[in-house]
Amino acid sequence: MKTRYLLPFLSLSLVALFAGCDKELDSSEIDDVDTELTGATKYIISATPIGTTGIADYLLTTNSLDSGMVTTQGNGIEQDGSYRYYLTHKNRFFSLLYGQGNPGAVTTYRLDATGKLNKLTNFQTETVQLFAPVKDDIFIAKIPRSGNEFSSFYRIDARKYQIVGEKQVNIVKLAGNGERAHFTWATQVGDKLFAPYMSIKGAAPDVFGTAYPDSSWVAVYSYPDLTLEKVIKDNRTSYIGAYFVNGLVEIENGDAYAFSYASATNSGTPSSKNPSAVIRINKGTTEFDKSYFFNVEELSGGYHMAGQSYLGMGKFVVQMYAQPNSLAGVARKFAIVDVINKTFKWVTGVPTDITRTTTINNYAPKDGRTGYIGITTASEGSYVYVFDASIAVAKKGLNVVGGTITAINALQY
Repeated sequence: MKTRYLLPFLSLSLVALFAGCDKELDSSEIDDVDTELTGATKYIISATPIGTTGIADYLLTTNSLDSGMVTTQGNGIEQDGSYRYYLTHKNRFFSLLYGQGNPGAVTTYRLDATGKLNKLTNFQTETVQLFAPVKDDIFIAKIPRSGNEFSSFYRIDARKYQIVGEKQVNIVKLAGNGERAHFTWATQVGDKLFAPYMSIKGAAPDVFGTAYPDSSWVAVYSYPDLTLEKVIKDNRTSYIGAYFVNGLVEIENGDAYAFSYASATNSGTPSSKNPSAVIRINKGTTEFDKSYFFNVEELSGGYHMAGQSYLGMGKFVVQMYAQPNSLAGVARKFAIVDVINKTFKWVTGVPTDITRTTTINNYAPKDGRTGYIGITTASEGSYVYVFDASIAVAKKGLNVVGGTITAINALQY
């Protein structure tokens, strides 16, 4: 069965926002055809060529993450721009350019019936600091760290590839404490948009510092109209997530778990007295569950979490900072946490000379057991490591030769 979407030239609202589209969208229509899926999966590895500066990622495809080798040499689809971030939604792969103050862009890909990755569209956007799949959309947000008091919210239809809504949010008014709200990420919870934020000074010389290191906030917005309904607050943890790092996940039963890395600073010095911990929002509610508190820092012997990857069934791989009572350096330790049963296990089999890991772009089939994370070491280069939560062990999988893994995604065809 085939469903054909003939997409019209950009709507007026999209032209107004995304002026300067390239030739991919200069035609009168985009022929986007859905073919009947075969049940096969193709994995997309984003990798930066080794020994290059200012060079964008290459998109490499593979049939397996568990073994084998793929190389950047003479292979893959080169991205433009030095910084790219990725997500999949509606069985499409979205590559977002972070323009560092210059305009951004969104490039969309899909697999054809043979598993080949093909480019569909490319259009200019604002440079954004947040992007997440929500219902039928890609939700993106431009979040100023200083100066302008308004964050710009945009909804891009994930199949029509055009903007379908926008909203301006006064982040100084939202914080309500003399600082500004800086959203760390956004998550669909039920039929609403939950957007955790940190309170930051937003002024030099301590832009990301705060006088409020021991509180967490989640702004709750209706969707799709993006009306603020309330702000959820808790004083048992510091803020949820981190800059460009998701900290809120809805699991299969509808409960949402919030990860605090306790990484707030004041004048460059860690200042949170609360532990690195997990708190919960029960299904259908817009309050933190006061009866639930999972003190990961205590169970780990003083280590702070630095990121999480959801495996399904309440189990997560969490990345931990290398030393206890420290927020310094690359996350070099891993653990399995079960947020339902509040258990913690260190992962064995992880190398010790890690120079980089993938944080916001990892893959898991959501079977409650398996996760795939890109790990680059000084001695052996980049591998996809396969994590088995049932035994808390990681092992080498796919070797990426000539490149540093930046993201792992998957599409069906």
